Amino acid sequence: MTYFTHPEFKEHEQVAYCYDKTTGLKAIIAIHNTLLGPALGGTRMWKYESENEALTDVLRLSRGMTYKASVAGLALGGGKAVIIGDPNRDKTREKLLVYGRFIEGLGGRYITSKDVGTTVDDLEIIRTVTKYVTGIEQQHGGSGDPSPMTGYGVYVGIKACLKEMTGSDSLSGKTVAVQGAGSVARYLCENLAKENARIIITDIYPEKVQTAVRSYGATSVPPDKIYDVEADIFSPCAMGAIINDKTITRFKFSIIAGGANNQLADESKHGKTLMKRGILYAPDYVINAGGLINVADELNGYNFDRARQKTSQIYDTMLEIFGIAKKGNISTHEASNRVAENRITNAGRK
Repeated sequence: MTYFTHPEFKEHEQVAYCYDKTTGLKAIIAIHNTLLGPALGGTRMWKYESENEALTDVLRLSRGMTYKASVAGLALGGGKAVIIGDPNRDKTREKLLVYGRFIEGLGGRYITSKDVGTTVDDLEIIRTVTKYVTGIEQQHGGSGDPSPMTGYGVYVGIKACLKEMTGSDSLSGKTVAVQGAGSVARYLCENLAKENARIIITDIYPEKVQTAVRSYGATSVPPDKIYDVEADIFSPCAMGAIINDKTITRFKFSIIAGGANNQLADESKHGKTLMKRGILYAPDYVINAGGLINVADELNGYNFDRARQKTSQIYDTMLEIFGIAKKGNISTHEASNRVAENRITNAGRK
C-alpha cells in the first residue's frame, strides 16, 4: 500500500522512511501539519507485524498530535515517529544514534520525545547527535519523564467528565477501570487513590498489575475482561483502537476517559455509537495532552508550575467541548475536531 492512497493519509506534509543496514534501524517519521509550528511528538518503538501496520500507526498518531497541540493552544504542529522492533530486545545505543541523525537531518521540522517503548535514557542518547529532543533530564535543561503530567491531565479530565455527567467532580466511591499499568496509568492511579476511588486494573504484563494492586489497593482482571467490568469510568491507558465493533457492545461504563492515543477504531462511527448509547467520551488527544504540554514548556525554559497550571486547563477545555457537542448535537470527538481545525485554519490564513 502506498503512502498517498493509504486510508490514514490525511494531507500529511511529509513521511520519512529511515533505514540503516549496519544497525538494522527501520523507522518512520511522519509530519502531519506545521502551520502552528514545528511538529512535536514522541518516538514509539514497537514490534509491528508489518511495515503497513507501522505506517498506519504513525499516520494516525501524527495527525492526533496536530489536533492535540491545537486544542491545547500550543504553537506546535503534529508529528510522530515509530521504530520497528521489540524495545526489550532490539534496542541498541548505535541504533538510537543513527535514528537521532535522521531527526537532525529534518532540520527542526520534527522534534521528538518519549513514547511507548522509549525512555528518558534513550532520549539522552539521541540528544548527543541532535538538538531536536524534548523530555530530557532536568539537569540538562529538560523536564524529565512527561508521564506524571500526562497522568495528572487524565485525572483532571476525568473529573471534568464527572462534573458534566453528575454535577460533581468528586471521585470518592467511584469505580475506575484502568486498561494498562504503565507509566501514565501509574500516575493516574496515584491521583485516583488519593480521592478514594475504587480501581480495577489490567495489563499484558502481570508484574505491572501486581505493583498497582500493592500500591493503590487496585483489583486486577485479565486483559480481555476489562471491557466487561461494572465501573463508572473506563480509562484506556494502553494501545489504541480499543473502542471498536467487538468491544463497544460490552461496555457498562457511563464515561470513557483515558490516556491512550487513537482510542476510537473508527472516529466517526464509534464516536457516534458512544453518543447514542449515552456514554460520555473524552477525546483522547484532549485529555492526554499533559505530556505534550510538559515537554513543550522546555522550548521556553522549563517551569514545572507553569506546565502544571497549563495542564490543569484540560478541565475547562473538556467542559467547553462538551458544551459545543450538546449545542450542535454532535459527538464529543466531532466537537473537539472543530476546535482544533478552526485554530489551524485561522493560522493558515495569516
